[in-house]
Amino acid sequence: MAKSALFLILALASLPASAQRAQAELACTPSNTDFAYHCVVRLSRGGQPLPGADVSVGADMPSMPMAHNVRPVKAKPGKAPGEYQARLDLEMLGEWAVKLRLRGPVNDQLILHYDFDEKGARPVIRSGRLPRK
Repeated sequence: MAKSALFLILALASLPASAQRAQAELACTPSNTDFAYHCVVRLSRGGQPLPGADVSVGADMPSMPMAHNVRPVKAKPGKAPGEYQARLDLEMLGEWAVKLRLRGPVNDQLILHYDFDEKGARPVIRSGRLPRK
């Protein structure tokens, strides 16, 4: 039994961290309402789509802590495996930390920094690198 446990620990330790953690991409387009966006979240794990998760999407504005917070909404399954859709009603344009809480096949929380404007949203780039997803 001890050998089995040791083997399992060594096997899990040898896996790359990216294969164990969920990864996310966000695509948001503006709606007809000011500061409201239709968003598609694409989740993956180990390079494969991550279907069957319960996903909630919230946001806050890093430049104004505790002043601008968006209450989390439950995302609905999208058209493709690993896709989830949610409407994000922000309070203003600018950089937002989008918080994804995942339950189901994987339990995790991901924070994505995106800049929202009248055209949609794009990842915030710092130091010439995309932020960790």
